[in-house]
Amino acid sequence: MALDDVQDRLERICGELERAGVPFALVGGQAVALWVATKDPAAVRTTKDVDLLIDRADLPGARAAARSVEMDYFEVLGVGMFLDRADPNPRHAVHLVWAGEKVRPQYGYPAPAVAERETLAPGLHVVSLPGLVLMKLQSNRDQDRVHLRDLIDVGLVDRDMLETLPPEPARLLDALLSESGR
Repeated sequence: MALDDVQDRLERICGELERAGVPFALVGGQAVALWVATKDPAAVRTTKDVDLLIDRADLPGARAAARSVEMDYFEVLGVGMFLDRADPNPRHAVHLVWAGEKVRPQYGYPAPAVAERETLAPGLHVVSLPGLVLMKLQSNRDQDRVHLRDLIDVGLVDRDMLETLPPEPARLLDALLSESGR
């Protein structure tokens, strides 16, 4: 049931942003799941939330789109999110990541531009694979390393990507690749 709620939330907000002409890209676990599904749908791991990359300048249009699907904008501890009126729990929110801005002040690199996206399913724009990998390497939490291992295991991320990354993220990815025997 909870997974159905996540899928419903994802489809409602993405569909309405698309209809409203607000550029966006899925990031986080949903983006990983969609990328993994391109290689091995059976390897897709479920995730309980939705994270969207948008330009801060597009927030008014995104807010209007969200309102039309029964979601309201809130900011909690500096994190922008759309809360479903039927389930206004921040854990179940659509979390916003600002394109071109650092997710956390200590990060070395900003989030990718919304234009760095691909459409992997109808109406579902997903951040580019290199952009997603850099975001996951910067966060470097347990769940991010699990997501990176999933991308490695299906062959989407390999040693060729090391050359495209800055030194510290490349070091982290090299360790994950070595741990995976790649």
